[in-house]
Amino acid sequence: MNVICKMTAVVLALGLAACAKTPATGAANDATSVTPTSAALAVDTSLPPIVAFKSPTCGCCELWVEHMRAAGFQVEVKDTQDMGAIKAEAGVPVGQGSCHTAKVGKYFLEGHVPAADVKRLLAEGPDARGLIVPGMVPGSPGMEQGGVTKPYDVLLLAKDGSTTVYSHHGD
Repeated sequence: MNVICKMTAVVLALGLAACAKTPATGAANDATSVTPTSAALAVDTSLPPIVAFKSPTCGCCELWVEHMRAAGFQVEVKDTQDMGAIKAEAGVPVGQGSCHTAKVGKYFLEGHVPAADVKRLLAEGPDARGLIVPGMVPGSPGMEQGGVTKPYDVLLLAKDGSTTVYSHHGD
């Protein structure tokens, strides 16, 4: 295993440990639940709904879902233990995964993609598979715990599996 793969594994392991925390919003872990926070938010009916696939115990995934709901998206959560199959269907390149995968319209979203980038993707409609935020970047939507932030890129995943920088967040 090369150094980059080892570093990615360590970062992902640390991020997943953060995910195991109970969500600060008090969100439940099933697709049919409605939290007090999400119940009060207005859904923008011009936006397609999101289906988010995540582990039943992931707190940062629930926080990302709340971020998307706050931006007007209707989000259905599907807890699963087999994230590998979902990531394979989405075409997530090896080493660029995160803790959750979502589907919105014809696109996949991998990781803590900001709602503004999702709205831009939907408006522009590129011929692509979707957007990726690899790993568990502190300060990205759902990963705001502890006040630590790091700059990160949102990648556009092309149909051939290649990626290009779609947007940059941070410094």
